[in-house]
Amino acid sequence: MEDVVLEKVMEEVKKRLNQNTVDSSKAENAEIKREEKVMVSAVGLTEFVGTAVGDSVGLVIANVDSMLHEKMGIDKRFRSIGILGARTGAGPQIMAADEGVKATNTEIISVELARDTKGGAGHGSLIIFGAEDVSDARRAIEVSLKELNRTFGDVYSCDAGHLELQYTARASYAINKAFGAPVGKAFGLIVGAPAAIGVLMADTAVKTANVEIVSYASPSAGTAHSNEVIISVTGDSGAVRQAVIAAREVGMKVLKAMGQNPVSTTHPYI
Repeated sequence: MEDVVLEKVMEEVKKRLNQNTVDSSKAENAEIKREEKVMVSAVGLTEFVGTAVGDSVGLVIANVDSMLHEKMGIDKRFRSIGILGARTGAGPQIMAADEGVKATNTEIISVELARDTKGGAGHGSLIIFGAEDVSDARRAIEVSLKELNRTFGDVYSCDAGHLELQYTARASYAINKAFGAPVGKAFGLIVGAPAAIGVLMADTAVKTANVEIVSYASPSAGTAHSNEVIISVTGDSGAVRQAVIAAREVGMKVLKAMGQNPVSTTHPYI
């Protein structure tokens, strides 16, 4: 008799478990379908180009509204604009935009650094390309988004802070617009956060190789009050690269001494 009762109880438990599983599965599928609809809606926009690492998004406007065009101070030649924006990172986006300019008939209208990084120590960014033809604006954004996977390679982060290193053998107009770097010359960018690490990295870089300082920024001068020190250098390509690598090594040692293990966002390229 007890065995019969126990068997009936077990059957009832199984039924209820199966029902809960079905209900949970239905709810999950409904959520997935809802998210898919949102993504389809977003991708369906003609202005939408794509997304990339660093909470980056690429957009294009074929014909900017005349009032907005004037308020933004855009040259009348440029009816179309490409927009590269991000919540995390500025250096990688600027370096990626530099490749976008090289590959297309576009110009950099503006580069702005926002105090963001989703609560971290650094910047977000907003970069505007100007183009006479919308196809150029779109292509510039496509190239930039693709390059971000590379330019995030030497961005190392952890709870204690982050390091950001960038290098190019030939700077173009995005880097010139953002940092005043000479066009066509080798360029290196060195960022350390918290700012104390950045000071040491900057000193190490200029002592290591024969480079010229292009710009220096600290929390109250040249940044959006971010907890960083940022130095950019130019010179012979070999010297610039050597300076960047030396700065990276000392920065990594200090962050590790703070009990953290900074890791690359993607894959190092320098």
